[in-house]
Amino acid sequence: MSLFRKSAILSLLLACGLVAACGFQLQGAFSTPAEMQRTYVATEDRHSLFFRAFTEQLRQSGVNVVDSPSDATATFALTFDQTDQRVLSVSARNVPTEYEVYYTIEYRLDAGASNLLESQVLTLTRDYTYDSTLVLGKAREEELLREAIVKDLVRIVLKQISTL
Repeated sequence: MSLFRKSAILSLLLACGLVAACGFQLQGAFSTPAEMQRTYVATEDRHSLFFRAFTEQLRQSGVNVVDSPSDATATFALTFDQTDQRVLSVSARNVPTEYEVYYTIEYRLDAGASNLLESQVLTLTRDYTYDSTLVLGKAREEELLREAIVKDLVRIVLKQISTL
């Protein structure tokens, strides 16, 4: 074996040892409490971005998302689900130049008579600059920001659930 190959292998082993020593772990699929085996997601808007992304992630994690609360072992109540944008800054001509996209959810998790997760409120925001000459591109940018916010919200909620 050449000296270069030996040093490369040694460097790789050293890097793996350092990563393991610092407590780094690959993040796998989230784990759910046993009570969530069959979960009903209670919401008024079954077409919202968060609802669709959240139920999809639950299914991918092996949770059976049911259509009726009577069939469920747990209920994830999504009591508030709203997204919008607001103006952050305007030009000297009073034309918006910067917007903030936000998404707010309020939720809780119950299993029968017991409350697994108290009511929580989460709001995430992203901002972007606006140029009236690039309307189509900025509309797509807003849409992408909203989707990124939803992914982050789903990840945060699932992480909270996995700690139960």
